[in-house]
Amino acid sequence: MPDDEGYSFNNPAREKVGMKKIAWVTDSTSTLDPLFAEQNHVYIVPLRVVFGEECYRETEEISSEQFYEKLAEAARASSSQPPIGEFIELYESLKGQYDEIITIHCSTALSGTLHTSMQAAEIAGVSITAIDSRAGAYPLREMILQGLEMQKQGCSVFEIKLHIERMMDNMSFYLIPACLQHLHRSGRVSGTQLVLSQLLKIHLLLRFEEGKVVVNEKIRTFKRAKQRMLEVLKVDMEKVKHVCIMHADNQEEANTIKQQIADLLPRLKTEIMPFIPVVGIHAGAGTIGLCWIRSETT
Repeated sequence: MPDDEGYSFNNPAREKVGMKKIAWVTDSTSTLDPLFAEQNHVYIVPLRVVFGEECYRETEEISSEQFYEKLAEAARASSSQPPIGEFIELYESLKGQYDEIITIHCSTALSGTLHTSMQAAEIAGVSITAIDSRAGAYPLREMILQGLEMQKQGCSVFEIKLHIERMMDNMSFYLIPACLQHLHRSGRVSGTQLVLSQLLKIHLLLRFEEGKVVVNEKIRTFKRAKQRMLEVLKVDMEKVKHVCIMHADNQEEANTIKQQIADLLPRLKTEIMPFIPVVGIHAGAGTIGLCWIRSETT
């Protein structure tokens, strides 16, 4: 977990006595520590990682090291959302324990997990407040962390949802995939883009836009793609306090970028986060990402 960011949603007039008890339901793309989640009434339903006939619950039944070893040897790997039965069982267990439930999952443009979760809640007869994070990984984690802080300060579920939606609008999330073959297989990169990148040795700088992964720029070298990503960060430097460097089995490159940010923008806090296995499946081992959330002006 990161250092305390000192989130403050000041409203001293709130009456904390009798605050509603809220449960959070999310998935393994949130990257939350299981113990932290348990202590804060956050329920994590894992996505699945599939190698041939073998299926693993992400973060529970396969470690990152084991995953990348298998990925290097596998002819084909894929991921899948959790089965609806697992969500139904969870919502049934939450009945009567909480006053309200916030359900927040990875982008609906990339996974059907949120829709499955919503269907399960309906089947279980549970009322929920559903949120599409339009992302995953670091930004999804931050949405939950800030939401929990607001909850502690007595904010309503409606206020929490509005704040999270503003976070989405202020999010910047860039990726430099190591292998376009994986993205092509999953339908996120066209065959034309794949062929051109291979012929011309072009690196794609991708970004999240409205929950979708889109091509931001086509750049000739990996070094220049990294430089461009840092240039975009520099534009937002006055509104950013914390930056997350994400990587798929590429700790060395993540360390390099961390130092480059320290040299370029020494006041920024930086964090290195390994991507969860499902990102490695779609973007390939070696992928690098950079994400930040702009502070709102007052």
